[in-house]
Amino acid sequence: MDLSKSKPKESEITNSCFQFLPRLPAISRNPQCVAHGHEILICGGYQKNQCYSYHTLKNQYKYICSYPSAIVLQAHCVVKCMNNSSADYITLLSFGGKFKHTLIMKYVSVWDNENVIELENTKCVNEWLPFIDNHNQRICIGRKQDNFEGVRAVIGGTENHLLFITYSPRNIDVFNLKRFQYVNYGILPIEERISFHCFLSKSGDVLTTMKTNEKNIEMLLFCRSTGLSIEYNEEGRAFQFQKLQICTALRPLNRYAYVYVNGCIFLFGGNTDFEMHPSNEVHKYSVIKNKWMKFEQTLPSPLSDCVGILSGDSTFLHIIGGQDKKGDIVPLQMKTNISEWMKEQTKMEQLWIKEEEEKKKLKKITMN
Repeated sequence: MDLSKSKPKESEITNSCFQFLPRLPAISRNPQCVAHGHEILICGGYQKNQCYSYHTLKNQYKYICSYPSAIVLQAHCVVKCMNNSSADYITLLSFGGKFKHTLIMKYVSVWDNENVIELENTKCVNEWLPFIDNHNQRICIGRKQDNFEGVRAVIGGTENHLLFITYSPRNIDVFNLKRFQYVNYGILPIEERISFHCFLSKSGDVLTTMKTNEKNIEMLLFCRSTGLSIEYNEEGRAFQFQKLQICTALRPLNRYAYVYVNGCIFLFGGNTDFEMHPSNEVHKYSVIKNKWMKFEQTLPSPLSDCVGILSGDSTFLHIIGGQDKKGDIVPLQMKTNISEWMKEQTKMEQLWIKEEEEKKKLKKITMN
């Protein structure tokens, strides 16, 4: 069934470099999204169990399935597993949230009707099922005491078999998806609590030179005034951490949309955990130069609890769902061309960089 072919209002068509797309079939904040070819899979959101596929070329939505009715989604996490050899389907892992669950889905494109019908006759596809081990025992990711609301995770390792989980208050764990067991419990060397944060793998960038068989996995984490470069040695099962500077404008914020592309991390909007004052600002962090920049261009309106996802060819960034300054959940999806954010700096942006450098120098003097 095709959904949401309706066009947005004329007043919503553009805001400088942003283009509004058909509204989401289900209103949601904190949605979880995965890119797959020409599709963006929207796998539930805050207390919304429906899952949809958005086709970036057809500009349409299709319903996939819903989470089991007993599952209550509240800031969960969905990742795409990279270790299946089948070209017919991809494997999605859903876990965490305030009310923990651990489910898995074999996804076959709902836009390929023949393939769906053929595989549905032989396999359990396009439905969330319990995550089980080789002995048919259910596996739960997360201990009873773990706070997985606003959890973030990435997949890495020589065989893309390690799930790195970061969650409140200052935890980083490693779960082996092949052996169905934890291999490391770590504590981040930070003072602030983390949740609803930016956490990504440096190997996820389209320009990365890191080989998939490297024993060291590099990750980055940002949350309010906390910035960390994280390196994990797979053989030694050991972490190394390096603190990174956060620009002054971002220090009160988490709950932003973020993507990593062309050697840069882009962060859109954000909010605090305590007050409803979402931001409309857009920031960029250059991983190579270790420098921040605030764009003169802003979001069309303040937004938090949204998600950023790159199109399959890394040409467009899609921003999906979220919450506005009134606290209302917005059913929006908009996209922007990544090339718009790689242009030369404007005079205002150069001035901001200069002022930020002066603030850093002043802070060093004060600390000394």
